[in-house]
Amino acid sequence: MAKTKEKTVDFAQRVESIQRQFRNLDTRDPSLWPVLPKVILCVFIAVVVAAISWFAFLQDYEVQLEGERAKELALRTDYQQKLVKAVSLDALKKQREQIQQYVIQLEKQLPSKAEMAALLSDINQSGLGRSLQFELFRPGQVVARDYYAELPISIRVTGKYHDIGAFASDVAHLSRIVTLNNISITPGVRDGLIMDATARTFRYLDPEEIQAQKKAGGAK
Repeated sequence: MAKTKEKTVDFAQRVESIQRQFRNLDTRDPSLWPVLPKVILCVFIAVVVAAISWFAFLQDYEVQLEGERAKELALRTDYQQKLVKAVSLDALKKQREQIQQYVIQLEKQLPSKAEMAALLSDINQSGLGRSLQFELFRPGQVVARDYYAELPISIRVTGKYHDIGAFASDVAHLSRIVTLNNISITPGVRDGLIMDATARTFRYLDPEEIQAQKKAGGAK
């Protein structure tokens, strides 16, 4: 019982000693403070400095870190995409060769400037071979594109329905590319029909024309 009282008195004395250190502190001269208030003041200052440093400096570093992490993710994604392409490189080469062959085949179907007259004659002969009468066969203005030229031809033919259909089929099967556009079929005299259409044929540009196109594009 006596020991309990001694412990209670000793604890009370310690509390009183601690409280005594915080009494009558001179805020103008903390160097005169007792040890415990000095320690608490130093800890408080350290916490404040750390908080200010975080918001003033470390937060910017965190933003930079997030940016670098985003770059890393983008680089990983780009690496994976390139890896997939590298793995399928042989297949892509084969597809490229197939496309090049297909383009070459299409280019062969484009006549040169010197062959255009023969192509126009083929279109005319296709109509005459189906017993059609040409009321209009007028080539229009050549429209130059990047690597080819387009020639529209206004045509009007009269004849029977099946003959007109066979003529359209013959034009589609010409060795050169010819398309029929803006087709309009109206009744004609007796049992005949009138077909108005625009036939479009294409030819590749000569080297001189390609150079002229590039110069014109550069000037623009």
